[in-house]
Amino acid sequence: MKSRQLQPELLDLLPQADPDAVRAREEMRIVNAAMGNHGWIERVIRRHSQRGWRVTELGAGDGAFSRRLLASGLFQEADLQALDLAPRPADWPAACGWHCGDLLAAKLPESEIVVANLFLHHFTTAQLRELGSRISPSTRLLVAAEPVRLWIHTLLGRLLCAVAELNHVQCHDMQVSIRAGFRGDELRAALGLGDEWQVSSQMHPLGGYRFIAER
Repeated sequence: MKSRQLQPELLDLLPQADPDAVRAREEMRIVNAAMGNHGWIERVIRRHSQRGWRVTELGAGDGAFSRRLLASGLFQEADLQALDLAPRPADWPAACGWHCGDLLAAKLPESEIVVANLFLHHFTTAQLRELGSRISPSTRLLVAAEPVRLWIHTLLGRLLCAVAELNHVQCHDMQVSIRAGFRGDELRAALGLGDEWQVSSQMHPLGGYRFIAER
């Protein structure tokens, strides 16, 4: 596992309404809770952001994390944007922006904060470089929680799947995600972030690659 290995994930191949896909998306809440991703991203935003800043979530999925940010009081509805290939959720707040489509084919929304949770590992190095070039000049903070690419986490992932009785889609995709994860300074290099960014990355014991970039 010295280098990243990208393979198709089953969830990306199944129809949105497929029962296994629906269950796998619901089980992502268990995975995020086990890794502590949502709580960590929220704490970083509280520590590093300023009142009135806007936020964009990349790969928002069903919008659960963006709605958590709204509930926390960190943002107003008009200050939140989300991007995903999935259509706008039926219960998505009316004043929040939802952009359905390929984020590599359009300019990212103007916002001071960009967050990504278990999303950037889906992209090749070339695609990540393209994404980095599309970051708005107004963006001041990038926060990402991704998988750590270490063999120990393949074992921990299998244990979580067994204990939590996760379905076969989640179990398969978890292993694929770990093999596509990051180490060290890999994400900064892939995004092509220059010296104007102050970057830190840590590998959390529960499998999270925690990335913060400020300028």
